[in-house]
Amino acid sequence: MAHRIRVKVCCIQNQDEANLAVSKGVDALGLVGPMPSGPGVISNEIINQISRSISPPTATFLLTSETTASGILQHHQKVRTSVIQLVDEVDQKDLVSLREELPGIKLVQVIHVLGSESIEAALEVSSYIDALLLDSGNPNLDIKELGGTGRTHNWEISRAIVEESTKPVFLAGGLNPDNVSKAIDFVRPFGVDVCSGLRRGGKLDSALFDSFLQAIG
Repeated sequence: MAHRIRVKVCCIQNQDEANLAVSKGVDALGLVGPMPSGPGVISNEIINQISRSISPPTATFLLTSETTASGILQHHQKVRTSVIQLVDEVDQKDLVSLREELPGIKLVQVIHVLGSESIEAALEVSSYIDALLLDSGNPNLDIKELGGTGRTHNWEISRAIVEESTKPVFLAGGLNPDNVSKAIDFVRPFGVDVCSGLRRGGKLDSALFDSFLQAIG
């Protein structure tokens, strides 16, 4: 029997959008802190407000571009989410420090799928984190792309990571009501993560939301 696909909605902008997502029964909200580029950034104050208002089982993800244990800890102390999503590469020693400092907080590492080397990168980091999230950014650019691109990536590579990973894997990158069912059938992820695919005119759209959830089944 196929497992239930978890749904994370990212780029939540305010309390109203958070409430809408929760009312639809999603599993997690993505709250975007300062980034070098991309959509969805909100203030730490708003992230904190939303994270305090959301009760389990809905998870709150802080998307942080900090890359050191101290920077990540300082960012999390301001917002108090239940999960930290690391959108850039973090040294293994810093991941170990985060585990020690925040034993009750889940760590999710983003892997930006660029080529077959992403498989090795995902498997190397997996023993230090709770889940992986496969996205379509490019951290090698002069101005890093760390998510929210609205682009799909090579799902063949994502499927290989899912097949080899011992940790849950979320699939992100250009998902929408028209392609999410195909993506799930091909990649077989633990969950999906969506940002721009649920928006019209920059706002979270209830009808698109319903179509997305219906496509997942």
